[in-house]
Amino acid sequence: MVVGCIAEWDGQILLCRRAIEPRRGFWTLPAGFMENGESAAAAARRETHEEAGALVAIDAAFAMISIAHINQIHLFYRGHLTSASYSAGEESLEVALFRPEAIPWEELSFRSVRFCLEVYLRDRRHREFGFYEHELLPES
Repeated sequence: MVVGCIAEWDGQILLCRRAIEPRRGFWTLPAGFMENGESAAAAARRETHEEAGALVAIDAAFAMISIAHINQIHLFYRGHLTSASYSAGEESLEVALFRPEAIPWEELSFRSVRFCLEVYLRDRRHREFGFYEHELLPES
């Protein structure tokens, strides 16, 4: 299971530019593999801190994306930074806050990240968040 967080600060969304393969150099939400003995929410907080040097408070589970053809489930939480402090971790080339209109859509790392951001921004505009379960099929 890959667990991550859509972390906001002052209306901006925290993204990391990947320093590792796959998709090195592309932008992503802070996320990574859950560790044994760890809750999903704790994994989202840990990954946000490790990849983005940011402390995050978890608000709620937001999206679960099944990617059966690569044997993964991606679970994203909604959250908010507890301060404006962030910095690139070992697995990030850089970290930045983006206003929705400045998100580098063509440079996003994974389809699960794109799906999550699109649905999140739609819900944010409507001021009502749901929980989404989605399946990604192999690209043809």
